[in-house]
Amino acid sequence: MFSAFVNCFKIPELRDRIVMMLGLIIVARVGANIPLPGLDPRPLQEFFQSQQGTAGGNLLGLYNMFTGGALLKGALFALGIMPYISASIIFQLMGSVVPSLSRLQQEGEVGRQKITQYTRYATVAICVVQAIMLVLTLQNPARLFGPEFDVQQYGSIILTGHAWFLVTSTIFLTTGTVLLMWIGEQITQRGIGNGISILITIGILADLPAAASLAYRLFRAPLGQEDASLGVPEGVLMLILFVAVIAGLVMLTQAVRKIPVQYAKRQVGRKVYGGQSSFLPLKANYAGVMPIIFASAILLFFQQMFSWVGAALNMSFLVEAGSAFQHGNAWFYVIYTVLIFAFSYLWVSITFKPIQIADDLKKYGGYVPGVRPGEPTAKFLDFIMTRLTAFGTVALIVIALFPDLLLFQQNIPYQVAQFFGGTGMLITVGVLLDVLRQVETYLLDRHYDGFLKKGRIKGRSVNRARTLDAQGLRKANAVVYISGALVVSGLIAFFIDALLLT
Repeated sequence: MFSAFVNCFKIPELRDRIVMMLGLIIVARVGANIPLPGLDPRPLQEFFQSQQGTAGGNLLGLYNMFTGGALLKGALFALGIMPYISASIIFQLMGSVVPSLSRLQQEGEVGRQKITQYTRYATVAICVVQAIMLVLTLQNPARLFGPEFDVQQYGSIILTGHAWFLVTSTIFLTTGTVLLMWIGEQITQRGIGNGISILITIGILADLPAAASLAYRLFRAPLGQEDASLGVPEGVLMLILFVAVIAGLVMLTQAVRKIPVQYAKRQVGRKVYGGQSSFLPLKANYAGVMPIIFASAILLFFQQMFSWVGAALNMSFLVEAGSAFQHGNAWFYVIYTVLIFAFSYLWVSITFKPIQIADDLKKYGGYVPGVRPGEPTAKFLDFIMTRLTAFGTVALIVIALFPDLLLFQQNIPYQVAQFFGGTGMLITVGVLLDVLRQVETYLLDRHYDGFLKKGRIKGRSVNRARTLDAQGLRKANAVVYISGALVVSGLIAFFIDALLLT
């Protein structure tokens, strides 16, 4: 495996793509740490720390995770890449009901470019609306957090004039998201993997050092106490559990049901085409992470709505109804499970089109053995996908609820528990597997070993080169030294900041 990482820098094209991707990621992380002019993020961070037990389950914690901590820092990239994701989902869903968009989706590259252009325009509009709402919320935090946020206790977040701050911050936040969108597209074109997904993954992993530090404190006795919160057996069990969760996520992401497909022979002149066997892979988790995101958004919306209306009208029963949508409540998990099931089947029904797949197979002379072409094939594929979706949905529910089990049953802080499942880890595992798959493709094309000796993510070369590229290695060493210096400087800054806070 380690030789595969070294081989990555022997291929000029792959080396350039890795360097480009790392450079753009650094730019994205720098923008996530530059605060807006006139904003003091410390009151927001202190409130987040005080709500640590449930902060991961509320709107602030969820959005902060996707922005890589930029929201709590009041940074230029505080909106993150989520407006672009929202615009993409809107146009994808509209493609199923709007005929003009549906035709564009079927026009190939030209249609995709047109839809991408519309998505960018919609992203700017969503950014302007979300930026204005975010700034107005920061000016009056009680609108979002209720009476729990006491300005006298935590302090004011906005330090400058409201009108001017609203205009400038809206421009800065919108520009930050547009820049992130451009960075993501550049990573896709000139780097490795899907740029938007990589930015989200890097944002999620940005909280990993703080989570590791917090986990270390669980096994170290504070000053004045003899015993730590957890002992060595619990630590070993957590490591085993972490490895098991990662393995389960990998298996769920990679699991497919292979439907055999046979292509009939056809003769053109003196040549015979077709007659080969293949398979149609149907993913067990076809909906991905979208059902969890949709279900969480719905529950958070009703939670905030009931809390706001109940506090404004002084109706205690509405406030109690809002608490039913909070993590830790039994009704929350019942509704959460039902919503994940509903959105899983809804998303599969929109994105998976068995009739179109059956028509394409029939057009190219393919058929499923034992199933008649046309409508019977579409019904067969729908039958298989319905049962695969049930299995994938159950797995999604277990993944989504596992961090809450550690949080409320074992008193593990949410900042640590979120890396034992949940939305963030499902996204991270899927994106990293995609990146490794693309890197391994480059290696195998140049006759190098992949990442695994007994198998591979995509494939493994039989004839592989053992020669060394001296010039490539020198460039690789420079990249390694620069990356190592950045990592070391970041760790030093992190520990200095932690010591100053303590």
